[in-house]
Amino acid sequence: MNAMFFDVDGTLVDSKTDLALAVNATRKELGLAEVPLESVIPAIGNGVRYLMATAIPEAADRVEELLPLHMKNYRAHLLDTTTLYPGVMRTLAELADRGWKLGVVTNKPGDMTRILLDHFGLSRYFRDAVIGGDDCPEMKPSDLPLRWAANRLGGHRLSSRDWMVGDNWTDLACAENAGVKSAFCSYGFGRLNDRRCTQRIGRFEELLRYAKAED
Repeated sequence: MNAMFFDVDGTLVDSKTDLALAVNATRKELGLAEVPLESVIPAIGNGVRYLMATAIPEAADRVEELLPLHMKNYRAHLLDTTTLYPGVMRTLAELADRGWKLGVVTNKPGDMTRILLDHFGLSRYFRDAVIGGDDCPEMKPSDLPLRWAANRLGGHRLSSRDWMVGDNWTDLACAENAGVKSAFCSYGFGRLNDRRCTQRIGRFEELLRYAKAED
């Protein structure tokens, strides 16, 4: 049985505005001016510490000290405007019906990830196979979190028939390191950089076309 693993921000959900709201809430508490959404987006996808250091460069040397403050602010804004991308629920349901094992591998903090998945009713598709950025000793682009998620799918062993789906170069590098296929979500807000992908999708439901080929 094959498996498909998903990033969260820019893949399952459009969360960029809430991520920026949290950044600006933290900046405000530090007495700093707000920054535009466009300056926050490039910092998304590499974990919360990178986001803070990049979007709040004035306090880059205080990331660990300020992390609890920022997590408080992100929790407060986690679901203000975040929405599922079109077709996500239907596509996950169809993949599950076809017998695909499903998991989540994200650099987003694990507790925030699980709150978000619960809110949108997605947790039932992934069960325990959810690995956040602080759930594993390494983050994407390492393939270790992907292997951890696979292990939670009944000890699933990754193969070239499995997929990693995401909107950022870290997802594609993770897939390459693990020897699985990759789908780049061009509708998201991550960056491809110079990474290659197996398929590029403009809508989430396009995954069904490639999953069908694996039945």
